[in-house]
Amino acid sequence: MRRDTWIALATAVAIALHLFIRFGPFQTTLPAGAADWPLWIVLAGGGLPLLAGLGRSLLRGQLGADWLAGISIVAATLLGEYLVGAIVVLMLSGGAALEDYAVRRASNVLEALAKRLPHVANRVENGHLKQIPISEVRIGDELRLLPHEVCPVDGEVVQGQTTMDESYLTGEPFLMQKTPGAQVISGAVNGDQSITIRATKLAEDSRYARIMRVMREAEERRPAIRRLADRLGGWYTPTAVLVGIGGWVASGDPSRFLAVMVIATPCPLLIAIPVAIIAAISLAARRGIILKNPGALEEVQQCRTLILDKTGTLTYGRPTLTDVLPAAGQDSDNVVRLAASLEQYSKHPLATAVVSRARDAHLALGTVEQMSERPGEGLRGRVDGRDVILTGRQSAAAQSVASALPPTELGLEALVFIDGKFAGALRFRDEPRRDSRLFIQHLRPRHRINRTLLLSGDRESEVRYLAEHVGIKEVHASASPEDKVEIVRREAAQAKTTFVGDGINDAPAMQAATVGVAFGHQNEITAEAADAVILEPSLVKLDEFLHIARRMRTIALQSAIGGMVLSIAGMVAAAMGWLPPIYGAVAQEVIDLAAVLNALRVAIPRGRMADFS
Repeated sequence: MRRDTWIALATAVAIALHLFIRFGPFQTTLPAGAADWPLWIVLAGGGLPLLAGLGRSLLRGQLGADWLAGISIVAATLLGEYLVGAIVVLMLSGGAALEDYAVRRASNVLEALAKRLPHVANRVENGHLKQIPISEVRIGDELRLLPHEVCPVDGEVVQGQTTMDESYLTGEPFLMQKTPGAQVISGAVNGDQSITIRATKLAEDSRYARIMRVMREAEERRPAIRRLADRLGGWYTPTAVLVGIGGWVASGDPSRFLAVMVIATPCPLLIAIPVAIIAAISLAARRGIILKNPGALEEVQQCRTLILDKTGTLTYGRPTLTDVLPAAGQDSDNVVRLAASLEQYSKHPLATAVVSRARDAHLALGTVEQMSERPGEGLRGRVDGRDVILTGRQSAAAQSVASALPPTELGLEALVFIDGKFAGALRFRDEPRRDSRLFIQHLRPRHRINRTLLLSGDRESEVRYLAEHVGIKEVHASASPEDKVEIVRREAAQAKTTFVGDGINDAPAMQAATVGVAFGHQNEITAEAADAVILEPSLVKLDEFLHIARRMRTIALQSAIGGMVLSIAGMVAAAMGWLPPIYGAVAQEVIDLAAVLNALRVAIPRGRMADFS
């Protein structure tokens, strides 16, 4: 447990012991003042460290609302109101302990990830297996992955065939076929067959480790809305001190100053706002939204421009095969069959469409050997003894093959080469999501989004086709990653901006935006750049994120300002002499409880969170 937790527990025990000695059967047999001994201990052992922390913050120029608690502790000690001082120590340390507990609860997912990752790997050495720590795995090492084991590092299959469950990392609810040449990712669960893989990344650079780093960084970030407590405390603290001094001067009774300080202790600011934040993080996690930067909950509500990527965001990111154009002398079914045989081992967005077409046509897939899929080279391998290559038009020239390519047309395309000759073209269409138009239409009235832009690296004709379909008027097409960053920076300079995307080339733009949202988490680079990661690519989930942010800010302000209003009323009563210090401490605890209970409402939404469909 952290220091604040120990102080809170020790203070609670000391207060209980004080009350027992003071009102229990031993009060007449113990020396006078013995009941205060436990309170002296916690004021010295617990109050002094808290005051030292406040002093360090003052030296850094941070005069926050929690300084009222420090003033109360000092005043209570000087006036001999040790029980009041101990209660304030309990409030201050208990608030910090509660926040720490909430953060630790929020990190349960990280702990689960850490426990799930294997700590050892089976390295193949001279035909034998040697179990080594995964920290000793080097790029190029051959590792044996046994049935049902969790893959320790990213790699490439060199021997054997199996299926692997990657749903824990990618969200894809099906098993992925793996054959020599196929890529495997750390954290995936092997199926029933043993395979040998060659490590392509070190353990600390693999997908699983990156996800853990992202979540650990999220824990360490201080939520931006917490600064709201400091801003409110900037005027609340001097106001409380002035009221306390006024009551003291008017009456000549210093206990009134103490009573005001106690009732003014701003626990609604110190506790309720962090509780609301953690409740929102918990609610978002249950809805499949990981908040890497909790400050995005505050920022996104102030964003008036929304920039959306095209593929996988407003479209399904699941292209369908619409046309097969075989070359002269080639059979279209055979082209699809050979292409699908390779594509079943690929994670390229077009792969599923080709495999689905082959299965719908009841085409028997061939036996694949020597498969490889390297960036910029396309997908290649031997299928039933024939060399097959699938690639794009731009990289076709690099294949050193003679070909008579069909004319370029609208849409996505893959070219198939068999035994070095052009065999056919496969053309695809990525359809817009059914709810895209409704989502765009509701942004201005429900979320005060004044401008919506469509930003894509695709050809302008494709982007404008989608923009017209969903109702977006501002379009930027054929944008490189550098272009995207420049456009986002330009927009963010005019108004706070949210950028939503899902590809590697979206990562720099996410960092340039006020709030970056990763749509899906198939790519770890994109997820690392984002402030929030929506695990299930759905516009409903994106809308839920916007509503959770609004709900969190509304309830956090209710708790903070409502608690402060009640405290101010108590301050006036204390300054008038109607509320002694001990009753002020009790009243403040009641106010704290009300503020915290209200803040917890963030985690309990009523009805549907999305409202556009």
